[in-house]
Amino acid sequence: MKIIADLQVHSRFARATSKDITLESLEKYARIKGLGLLGTADFQHPQWNKEIKKALREDDNGILWSKTGFPFIWQTEISLMYSQGGKGRAVHVLVYAPDTIIADRIISYLGSKGRLDYDGRPIFGMSVHDAVRDLKAISDDIEIIFAHCMTPFFGVYGSKSGFDSLKECLGDQADKVYAVESGMSADPGMLWRFKEQFNVVSFSDAHSMWPWRIGREATIFDVPKLTYRNVMHAIRTGDGLAGTIETPPAYGRYHWDGHRDCGFESSPEETKRLDGICPKCGKKLIIGVDYRVEELAKEPDGYRPRGAKPYYTLVPLHELIAFHLGTSLLSSKKVWAIYDALIHRFGTEFSILLDAKEDNLSAALHGDEALVRLIMLNREAKLPIRPGYDGVYGRINLPAGDPEGPRQEPDRGQKGLSGFLG
Repeated sequence: MKIIADLQVHSRFARATSKDITLESLEKYARIKGLGLLGTADFQHPQWNKEIKKALREDDNGILWSKTGFPFIWQTEISLMYSQGGKGRAVHVLVYAPDTIIADRIISYLGSKGRLDYDGRPIFGMSVHDAVRDLKAISDDIEIIFAHCMTPFFGVYGSKSGFDSLKECLGDQADKVYAVESGMSADPGMLWRFKEQFNVVSFSDAHSMWPWRIGREATIFDVPKLTYRNVMHAIRTGDGLAGTIETPPAYGRYHWDGHRDCGFESSPEETKRLDGICPKCGKKLIIGVDYRVEELAKEPDGYRPRGAKPYYTLVPLHELIAFHLGTSLLSSKKVWAIYDALIHRFGTEFSILLDAKEDNLSAALHGDEALVRLIMLNREAKLPIRPGYDGVYGRINLPAGDPEGPRQEPDRGQKGLSGFLG
């Protein structure tokens, strides 16, 4: 069975998240998006944990089910901040539990290291090495994945506080972590160039339940049955890992270098010419993912290892509609009206973005060929994106009202999505 999963989301108890997040709202928009599995988010937070245990029923296979039959897996994210090798480190990791008993043991362990009630993504002063060692001692069925692995401040490979290899980070625990999460500013094609031993997954890190956040990045599993073990086996071995859905890397908030406060952005080439110094304030630029990839890469751009999984590059549908209407307000009534009409016709957002035929889209949109063309360009990974930098999202870079074709080659991506969901 093919399942599109988002296994990195947050509750309303995490910092900078929507206060409207509930398990019910996450399920509602996951269904609309076309997702078939979610992480529970923040399971160690005391209040959220109570809501999980009240609302969801766990089966014998480690899957938690809502009353209306939507599946979740125990999931949380923790922040580890410490010193190693004479440098301050800050790394976010995702943690998954096979059942309630193990989830409670993880909670007891984390509670011994610090407070759990102040943030859905708590901070601990232990190293990744020690966290992996201790969690695996609780149960080898616990899965640990590096979150948004390339972001400057909290990615394991990040330019500000990361490492040059997983071995450098994990030491003798390196064989106990099997996957990294690409994050919005990177994609599998960039990470393959490192020639490290890991599988690549992709999740949204959603801080709200809205469909332009949840599922914006996701992982496709093809497993015989939905069980915790089958999902984690796919992540560990690649067997059953069918691919990922990615936003274009340039769409992410840390793809290029720059200074948000200065309104300055630069490509890796320009950054090198500037010796890494912002020409506006004279301080060091925040080095983004594109630059960092080139620092760590051992293979040329375009390298594809044997057994590499396909990935599909998509901008969320709300972004396309808002661009088409000339508004930056994704939640406007006009954007929602078009979005809801398309969902009513095609069922889910992924059906629209991945599979809906061009003539059927045209009919549903009453001949709005400009928007149809945007959707098709998006599907073909041909939407040019002005890169994001230093916390600023990238944005579609077509002249307003002129979606006839890209003005440059796409950054990276895959084609050939016809019949994806069929």
